Amino acid sequence: MKRRHEGQTKLYQFKNCRLLRDSKLIEEDLWVRDGKIIDPRDVFWGGKVLADVQIDCNSLIISPGFIDLQINGGFGVDFSSDPDKLEEGLKTVSKGLLQHGVTSYCPTIVTSSQASYNEENLAISEANKSLTLQLPDQICTSLHCAHLEGPFINPEMKGAHKEHLMRQISTKGAQEIEDFYSSLDHVSIITIAPELAGESMESIQQLVKRNIVVSIGHSAANLSIAEKAADNGATFITHLFNAMLPFHHRDPGIVGLLTSYDIPKPIFYGLIADGIHTHPTATRIAHRSHPNGLVLVTDAIAALGLPPGLHKLGPMQVEINHEKATLKGTNTLAGRYSCSAVEALEGATLHPAQVLGIERRKGTLNYKSDADLVFLDEDLNVHATFIAGEPVWLHKEGLVTGVMKLNYNMMGSKSKRVSISGLSIHI
Repeated sequence: MKRRHEGQTKLYQFKNCRLLRDSKLIEEDLWVRDGKIIDPRDVFWGGKVLADVQIDCNSLIISPGFIDLQINGGFGVDFSSDPDKLEEGLKTVSKGLLQHGVTSYCPTIVTSSQASYNEENLAISEANKSLTLQLPDQICTSLHCAHLEGPFINPEMKGAHKEHLMRQISTKGAQEIEDFYSSLDHVSIITIAPELAGESMESIQQLVKRNIVVSIGHSAANLSIAEKAADNGATFITHLFNAMLPFHHRDPGIVGLLTSYDIPKPIFYGLIADGIHTHPTATRIAHRSHPNGLVLVTDAIAALGLPPGLHKLGPMQVEINHEKATLKGTNTLAGRYSCSAVEALEGATLHPAQVLGIERRKGTLNYKSDADLVFLDEDLNVHATFIAGEPVWLHKEGLVTGVMKLNYNMMGSKSKRVSISGLSIHI
């Protein structure tokens, strides 16, 4: 065995860890090079080289980075307000989410004016470009295209959305939707009430052809309408149980999609598992009915990471106390069970990646996937977050910079072991 030659990229080996792979926690080393997870057989039989950097994980779990498909903001930033400040705000949220293990997310825009949507889509586009070009010591979360939650939703199920800004879908269908948003180039998900999509559901078909994920939400649809939407390409449900008709034994409504045999493929569903938006018993019912469709979402707002008080959500004010978030002066919830660790983790990694169609590079620890990693203890507390194989957040304050300054450049002189936040790094 030998070290790499001059000019070759460095090889990282994570030892003494448990990997989330193939719906199991397995004891196996993880090998990373060029920001990708690699097959160790290629290392041994191809190059027969030793790792340049060995990291003893002290029995921590290594999970793919978490992916949040519905997040309205955080750390004082509201994605649906102040489009002029959105690009900088996205960077703030991207870096702030690292401490929670989130390495990818879809910024979510609630029902807003047409002008606001246009400006916000442009800001997300510019932010994507700038974040992609960042240097390694400035790495933050991977910003995916927007989740547009409105305005094509049912006023009867408005939740925390402004009714006067909601719109119907005319016979122009998807063309009207695209015209309203100005562009769909930087959109991943659109939440639509399917009863507004017309008898033919042509608008859903056309959006799906544009590689847009159509999500059913803020809807009074019965099961028949929901199944028709799924038949025409809808693959996701926005915050299951919230802002939709409650389950009824004669017509289970949108909730019935979880066990329907009359749709072309199983549906995915977002779930806010905070014990408030969804009672733990309802969460258990959903998970036990359809565990492979579970997608954990935060629906977090600007108040994430901030103390209690009044905060913004688009054009609305939200009052935060230590237990829940409600629209000011009302009891309407705004933003923000029991299963195995593997099932919970896959609900935050693999399943959201499958919704977006990016599971070949995100959401798993399969070979050739991006090395976006979260290090967790038995209670699933986050100890470290890596993106593209680089440490970007560690539990103890101030240590991330220290690790990056080492830059693993000491190999070739004297070997040194550095212990950081439960990780023992041998360089």
